[in-house]
Amino acid sequence: MASSPDSSEPAPSPSTSPQTEKPPIEPIRLPTVEEIKGQDIWNNCAVRSVVSGVMGGGLGLFMGLFLGALDNPLMQEEMSAKQQFIYTAKQMGRRSFSSAKTFAVMGVIFSAAECIVEKGRAKHDTTNTVVAGCVTGGALSAKGGPKAACMGCAGFATFSVLIEKFLDRHD
Repeated sequence: MASSPDSSEPAPSPSTSPQTEKPPIEPIRLPTVEEIKGQDIWNNCAVRSVVSGVMGGGLGLFMGLFLGALDNPLMQEEMSAKQQFIYTAKQMGRRSFSSAKTFAVMGVIFSAAECIVEKGRAKHDTTNTVVAGCVTGGALSAKGGPKAACMGCAGFATFSVLIEKFLDRHD
């Protein structure tokens, strides 16, 4: 007598089967020559710093445009629409140039400091971020004197570590 699909014996489920299917293990793939050259280029501290500076400048440009557009003139009631438009355009230009310059310098200093410390210590961990943040914060606020440089160092190092923990780049 042939068994029907409605028989009283339950079909074995995949989770209770003694031989569960494992995904095939993929072989280790060696990097190509182009990939190795790309890594070598990116591991150069100068290249990394320049790229970070350009990206920081771009971010600063857009932030300056956005924040400059939000600036309201003090005498807004006395200005015509054309005068308000011209004022806002000038503010956006000033703010974007200033922000682009600041963020570019910040990107170059932070990236260079982190790269140099990482290569010197031969480790990729949070300590590199702390040192780079301290160097960047201290350098950016050095014009304000030693107390400002110390506060900038502590503040930027703390901010850098918080961002690292948020992005979870290190174990």
